[in-house]
Amino acid sequence: SRSHGTSYPSKRARTEPSFRQTPQLCKAGPSGAAPFPRRRSAPGAGRRGCGMAPDMEPLFQAWSYFRRRKFAQCSALCSRLLERAPGEQAAWSLKTRALTEMVYVDEIEVDQEGIAEMLLDENAVAQVARPGTSLKVPGTSQGGGPSPAVRPVTQSGRPITGFVRPSTQSGRPSTMEQAIKTPRTAHTARPITSASGSYPRLGTATMLTNPDGPFINMSRLNLAKYAHKPKLAKALFEYIFHHENDIKHALDLAALATEHAQFKDWWWKVQIGKCYYRLGLYREAEKQFKSALKQQDMIDTILYLAKVYLRLDQPVTALNLFKQGLDRFPGEVALLCGIARIHEEMNNISSAAEYYKDVLKQDNTHVEAIACIGSNHFYSDQPEIALRFYRRLLQMGVYNCQLFNNLGLCCFYAQQYDMTLTSFERALSLAENEEETADVWYNLGHVAVGIGDLNLAYQCFQLTLVNNNNHAEAYNNLALLEMRKSHIEQARALLQTASSLAPHMYEPHFNFATLSEKIGDLQRSYTAAQKSEEAFPGHVDTQQLLKQLREHFAML
Repeated sequence: SRSHGTSYPSKRARTEPSFRQTPQLCKAGPSGAAPFPRRRSAPGAGRRGCGMAPDMEPLFQAWSYFRRRKFAQCSALCSRLLERAPGEQAAWSLKTRALTEMVYVDEIEVDQEGIAEMLLDENAVAQVARPGTSLKVPGTSQGGGPSPAVRPVTQSGRPITGFVRPSTQSGRPSTMEQAIKTPRTAHTARPITSASGSYPRLGTATMLTNPDGPFINMSRLNLAKYAHKPKLAKALFEYIFHHENDIKHALDLAALATEHAQFKDWWWKVQIGKCYYRLGLYREAEKQFKSALKQQDMIDTILYLAKVYLRLDQPVTALNLFKQGLDRFPGEVALLCGIARIHEEMNNISSAAEYYKDVLKQDNTHVEAIACIGSNHFYSDQPEIALRFYRRLLQMGVYNCQLFNNLGLCCFYAQQYDMTLTSFERALSLAENEEETADVWYNLGHVAVGIGDLNLAYQCFQLTLVNNNNHAEAYNNLALLEMRKSHIEQARALLQTASSLAPHMYEPHFNFATLSEKIGDLQRSYTAAQKSEEAFPGHVDTQQLLKQLREHFAML
């Protein structure tokens, strides 16, 4: 509620459960390989704990380490084998795959766009996009989503999601100045370049996994020779792409290998598309993925192609692609989840919730779907139903700060006060960094405001700023408490700080406009009210204040 010209930000369950379901694919062994013969062990020999038999074949032991995901031991054992027999292709291939798995990141899930990629992008995007056709231009949703008065929004104007994903961790800065000012933490801003984020920098992964030097000298590698050996070429490509992060050499190898396969191997076309995507050549990547889909219908290829369309800011095309994929793969969870994410980013929350429910029909333990539906119910003023979804996550074994924070908020707004403080205490004990601690103290401040203990609320908001000095919502609420104490100058300073930290929030602008109007500073009041209207055009109190100020200016 907004009474007497003051406004608290909405109850903010902005600590979404940060579980990322990155599928770790257990890769099969070399095709056509004959099973290893069973060796007869000596008397008394055998498994001791987790160790292997002392007389086991070294290559088989390395393969066993690889299958049990003990990649460091596998790599070390392969190194000893290669010292004895430098031309051993099996050991070389196995070590390559082990080093790759140590730094492997699933390309489908990782979609982190750096500031350089955003602001130095040569792909032209329509400045005046049609409603419901753009993710980069705020305010182009189809409607049906909650207003910023109910559900907080990100810097890009999208409502916050119930699940932390790489594409939702921060907003899209519209100017370089705004991008540089944004604090660079894992929760609030993108890295300067994507190479400094999830991907290893060129050469650093080699130094980490091979203290003695690089395993493969890229400058002396004869790519044409390996391109004629398909099994070795695939392992080598993944090593160059994931471990060395040398996209150009990987692209050269993939181009030679697909030429050797007479352009009939869909796997190489997908890898070429991945290289083009990382190099920013999105249209070329689109051609490769489409060509691969014609040869072999694969879910992963559909997801890669949808990533290209989303990067080109074509969400409607991505939606159509997902729906075509559902015709060929009915009930596929990854495709349903992709549709739900796009609807959520376009502020079409009701459609997103329906698709997340479809996901749960296929997989009732899908953490992202449960978290997003729970968040949607919470912001739809249904905390009792949201509480059921978060309890379901607790029953599934999810046990972290974000979940208990959300349980505490749901218990408070569902009037189950006996569990509220207990949940927040558990959340504070499980917090892994200062940002999480700050969010819990901020929500505790809201609980204190709700029960009327303003002194406790003041202390909670102060503790929020101790843990996170860039928490704009805490600055705004502290300013309102200072206004109640008639500390006008402190309140104005806090509101100005909040406005500079979060220009996309309408509350600091509106509160500053109201405060300036009360003390007679009408020009600043009018400027701040205009910023508030730009951030939230449907705010009635802002429109009334602007109307009063315009009438006053007309009388002068």
